[in-house]
Amino acid sequence: MFESVGWGEILIIVVAGLFILGPERLPEAAAWVAKSVRKVRDFATGAKTQLREEMGPEFDQLRKPLEDLRGLRNFDPKRVVTQHLFDGDSDPLGLNNVNGTNGSNGTNGASKPNGHPAAASQPEPLKPGERPPVDPDAT
Repeated sequence: MFESVGWGEILIIVVAGLFILGPERLPEAAAWVAKSVRKVRDFATGAKTQLREEMGPEFDQLRKPLEDLRGLRNFDPKRVVTQHLFDGDSDPLGLNNVNGTNGSNGTNGASKPNGHPAAASQPEPLKPGERPPVDPDAT
């Protein structure tokens, strides 16, 4: 219910409450809010338990379509099309491995998935304290 409320908004509410209610009535109001939230949570849990007991196995059948609808909240068209067209392959064209940076196969980019020869190997990275070579044409 309050997923979109961040710490900044909570801080603003507390500061506003401090100014509106004053320091003497703020703890009383905070206790009342906490008690009310607990009551609402208990009512919701009780209603869910009662509904589950009364409906039996039909409750799970009712719940599945609702969970499917909840999954649509995170609907990402790009992900759905990729999954449908390319059987879930996140890189169907092999573009993530173009420079041979995927070192998972240990070949250092020697064999490319698209059939093109691998690019020349990259020079080794500099060691700590080592300086790059100076290019005389750069000056």
